[in-house]
Amino acid sequence: MSLWPDLEKLKSCKWVDLTHPLDENSPYWGGMPEGVVELCNTVFDYDNPILKCRIHTYKFPGQFGTHIDFPLHFEPGLAASEAYGVESMAYPLVVIDITPKMEEDIEYAITVDDIKAFEAANGEIPAGAFVALRTDWYKRWPDNDALNNFDEEGGEHCPGWSLDALKYLYEERGIAMNGHETFDTDASREAAKAEDLACERYVLANGYLQLEAMANLDQVPATGAIIFVMWPHIEHATGMPVRAVAICE
Repeated sequence: MSLWPDLEKLKSCKWVDLTHPLDENSPYWGGMPEGVVELCNTVFDYDNPILKCRIHTYKFPGQFGTHIDFPLHFEPGLAASEAYGVESMAYPLVVIDITPKMEEDIEYAITVDDIKAFEAANGEIPAGAFVALRTDWYKRWPDNDALNNFDEEGGEHCPGWSLDALKYLYEERGIAMNGHETFDTDASREAAKAEDLACERYVLANGYLQLEAMANLDQVPATGAIIFVMWPHIEHATGMPVRAVAICE
């Protein structure tokens, strides 16, 4: 049976890029050493007598831009990129919007009650779904200070996940993957209380995958879309930049 008619249908849908563009000045986690980013470095140019063409090299952390995290990122001995094949690159997409909650609390952490209210309005979140947390934080890109929302003492103030919410999604609903627009999984206040990125550690330690620094979730419906997440076929990686796209009616 040919899938070509399905492709024509998909082409007629709305395609939303969920990834940030990257250049030499793109922000990344401040704990990285200097010199970890070097994009489009020319190592072979048009004036080469062997062949007139240009070749670039690219140097960047795995956790750069919109990126995927693999379990090895936080837990030694756990799965790296080679454990996840192409079957891990497409999911039903659910987008939960907590921007109204952030009007009174910029560090708001989504709760189980928020998820249950979402399900009451939109239907039960299906097993195998990718659940993305919409905060509109992507609009702060590429301002690193705004993305971290530093205070005068250098403390971060960002929204995000709570551990209870993630446990509900993975253990009660059986989702396959989560994502968010911030650099970290955990809402800042939750991370401060745990003295750790406990939410991110839970996700990765249990063999799940996540996307960070997503973009344009405000252009995707709450339910009904499909997300494709593509990354390079590099083995032993703890994380890699991705190209993620949502397709919706």
